[in-house]
Amino acid sequence: MLNTDNYRLLADLVLILHVSFVVFVVFGLFTILCGGLRGWKWIRSPLFRSAHLGAICIVIIQAWLGIICPLTILENHLREKAGAYSYGGSFIAYWLHKALFFQAAPWIFGLCYTLFGIAVIHSWIKYQPRPFRKKS
Repeated sequence: MLNTDNYRLLADLVLILHVSFVVFVVFGLFTILCGGLRGWKWIRSPLFRSAHLGAICIVIIQAWLGIICPLTILENHLREKAGAYSYGGSFIAYWLHKALFFQAAPWIFGLCYTLFGIAVIHSWIKYQPRPFRKKS
């Protein structure tokens, strides 16, 4: 059986994973666009680009379906097990509110995610990834 400190540690690890996911999505696009302009070959990696496109697609689908991110649900569950405060709503909405005092309807976040996804698709077209290599 885990004690409250272990639950709190696990919740913090989930939070770190969640922040890392957001950073990957946001800075991934920035890196793709900068790398495309600067001629960086590695930004055309099919694995990197597929993972990046897949990540934003997951976010968009969750927003359209009104699904709260599983990482948010898991973190909240672990925080409750630790006897700590948990928050409601989506991860990004909560932290944007905390950081910027920004309140908006869920559809606005969905719209923002969708517009961001369109930018990712545009980057896919403009700076196409290399094809996956065939194994011999």
